[in-house]
Amino acid sequence: MLTAAIVRLVKFCVRNAHAVAALFLAIALGCGYYAGAHFKINSDINAMLSPDLGWRKTEQAFEKAFHHYDAVYAVVEAPTPELAAQATRALTARLDADKTHFRSAANIAGLPFFARNGLLFLPLPDLERAVGGLSQAGPLIQDLTSDPSLRGLVAALEDGLIGVNSNKLQLNDMTRLFDASAQTLEDVVAGRPASFSWRVLAQGHPATEADLRGVIEVHPILDFNEVQAGLAASTALRAAAADVLPPYQARLRLTGPVAMADEEFGTIKENAARNGAITGAIVLFILWRALRSWRLIGAVALNIVAGLAITAAAGLKLVGALNLISVDFFVLFVGIGVDFGIQFSVRYRAERHEFDNLGEAIARAAYHFGAPLTLAGLATACGFLSFAPTDYKGVSELGVIAGLGMIVAFVVSVTLLPALIYLLNPAGEPEPMGYASLAPVDDFMSRHRKAIIAGVALVVAAGLPLFHWLTFDFNPIHLRDPKTESVATYLDLKRDRNLEIDNIQLLAPNLTEANAKAARLSQLPEVAYVRTLASMVPSQQDEKLAAISKTAAALKDSLKPAEIQPAPTDADVVESLNEAAQRLDEAAQDPHNAGQAQGIAGARRLAAAARALAEASPDKRAMAGEVLVAPLVHDLEQLRQMLAPEKVTLASLPPEIVSQWRTPDGQERLSIAPRDQSGAEDSLRAFSQAVLKVEPDATEGPVSILQASQTIVGAFLEAGGWALLSISILLIVMLRRISDMLLTLLPLILAAVVTLELTVLLGMPLNFANIIALPLLLGVGVAFKIYYIMAWREGQTNLLQTSLTRAVMFSAATTATAFGSLWFSSHPGTSSMGELLALSLACTLAAAVLFQPILMGKPRVRPGQPPTS
Repeated sequence: MLTAAIVRLVKFCVRNAHAVAALFLAIALGCGYYAGAHFKINSDINAMLSPDLGWRKTEQAFEKAFHHYDAVYAVVEAPTPELAAQATRALTARLDADKTHFRSAANIAGLPFFARNGLLFLPLPDLERAVGGLSQAGPLIQDLTSDPSLRGLVAALEDGLIGVNSNKLQLNDMTRLFDASAQTLEDVVAGRPASFSWRVLAQGHPATEADLRGVIEVHPILDFNEVQAGLAASTALRAAAADVLPPYQARLRLTGPVAMADEEFGTIKENAARNGAITGAIVLFILWRALRSWRLIGAVALNIVAGLAITAAAGLKLVGALNLISVDFFVLFVGIGVDFGIQFSVRYRAERHEFDNLGEAIARAAYHFGAPLTLAGLATACGFLSFAPTDYKGVSELGVIAGLGMIVAFVVSVTLLPALIYLLNPAGEPEPMGYASLAPVDDFMSRHRKAIIAGVALVVAAGLPLFHWLTFDFNPIHLRDPKTESVATYLDLKRDRNLEIDNIQLLAPNLTEANAKAARLSQLPEVAYVRTLASMVPSQQDEKLAAISKTAAALKDSLKPAEIQPAPTDADVVESLNEAAQRLDEAAQDPHNAGQAQGIAGARRLAAAARALAEASPDKRAMAGEVLVAPLVHDLEQLRQMLAPEKVTLASLPPEIVSQWRTPDGQERLSIAPRDQSGAEDSLRAFSQAVLKVEPDATEGPVSILQASQTIVGAFLEAGGWALLSISILLIVMLRRISDMLLTLLPLILAAVVTLELTVLLGMPLNFANIIALPLLLGVGVAFKIYYIMAWREGQTNLLQTSLTRAVMFSAATTATAFGSLWFSSHPGTSSMGELLALSLACTLAAAVLFQPILMGKPRVRPGQPPTS
């Protein structure tokens, strides 16, 4: 009955070909216009998972309170800590004033609170060593504060040399000062970018990466109707940086969730046009090899375009806006939808070889392929629609659209395609469509059927232990290009423990409960420490304040001298430089300093640099003064603030800090740090599981990644289960034999098992992106298996030699080209998806073409005679 109905429908469309083509043209144009007018992409990756999940509700509550997920982190890097701090402060002020592109911008580490009270957060022994060294530097500090100029710096240098002469210092002790100062003066004279850091000099070791950067937390105004929702804000941020940062020799790098998402989508678009053009050209070549007629190729192409327009309009009507996964339905429709067109067209060519009558050949193609095409279309639709009930909303919507698309593809293939073939009237077929050359292979497989089945079973069974090493990479960073700015910057920041990137977050109803939770969590071996708002109150403040107060008293006159010398003239500066050079040469030649090779070399180098600057232009000397004096003024002002702290209490904490730890309704944030700072997946998973066992409402960081991975893997397992169940029921209903259903599904399951075994052998872990290939394997593979089972039920033998194998081979080639094009994406996640899709398609093709005919054996019935008209 189904075959008869399909034949009647095809004959009707052929008889009314002009009307059918005109109707579909009108429908396609209308749908295309609707899709173009209503095309939207929701680029909010938070919308990819159902908001009704328990862990998502917890995560959303936290994000609503602290807005970490919609942030861009502007990382400002400069040659010295002073320049980095000044550049960060200047850029923060510029961004915070721009309410068109940013809701807020905050430089938390640069708050006046930390500038004033920073010493209180040091351990007491470290603080005592720091302030003790400052007390001994009183005369030097007074020289610098009373004359903040090149002349004053020379005076301070001379004080140091006096200390060498009086045996209070060794000349080698001043090597770092000599070399750093000489390098700066040499750079100025040579016209190179120059910088100098008194802070680095004072701390006695090179600046760390963290010392040379500032981090601004920026909350941009996002537009999720654009693929790159934060692009406008990021562009404005970069423009502001280009204006503000050059005087500080600073550069800007962006990272954070918004920046990484924008850059990821930009990477996906990169080379997309080129790859699309290459893919289109390859598909056209394959279609030519399969169909050998531009008129037939034109019919298939127009058929796909019409179906794609209808599917796009219907999909947008159903979901409103495409997400970053469902937008791939375009590739899926072309990759799978073209299969229906090729199957029908190749069968038409085979019939046209036997019967030169155009209408008769189309009708006979419908007779032979109507039922298989219907069953394949329904089964493929079931495979995709099985995603609909899952919690992975991104793939759920893709399943709905793609499932609908498969039904559309089937409908246009038995209505519009026959009409187009009739209208375009391709030439007759002089050659048969089968592969007669494969007769020896057919014969070999028939004679050794049982041995081949047993061999395949043994090989596949032998590979089952590989499942022990099947891995799922749950780190989404691995799906991004590590060379992009946002990811590279993120990986750099991740090494800074103070930024707490791998920390887990938790909300408590009040501070008392937060401290109690912190105490419990701190006992876990996987936890390094737990911070709360109470952590912002330093310990041992009385002892620390006493030590700081003592140093402040000792440096009172040095930091605030009674008299400030007037600024020197250029002649004064030249004189002081020459005097400095002379003093340095004397120190280098002093026999008392013999044996101190490093100090002598440094003194001579600085003397030469000072003389070179004295002989240079006044502009060079003015520049040298700015480079050396500006950071000095900055550091002296910081020192004044640091020596005037106030006792910190919870009540005295500034609102900017309190808002980082307390919600408006009084909930308190806990930040839980992992003991293992390697960032290894196993350690982060163990850390997350340990914390969740104690506090099930923990969120963010590795917890969110772990829970998202569990949700996504669960969604695919659920979808796979529903797909197998629905396809099995459909096959039983349509084929009416459980044995035939098993003969269809067993090769499909075999292909899936072999695909997973090969991923282990090839070192290809599953991840959030490529896991989509496994359910797609059901959708694509079941169609191939259905074609063969239906041909076998019809009584066909030697299936490798038939036009069916030709159609399947070329159909698989076009699908592989469409899917495989993703492999060449510069986006690692998309590339891994294309790689696994290509592998799974190769496995399912081999299972359909080589294994299924052997498994089925000889046909159960002999072929009947189809009607001729």
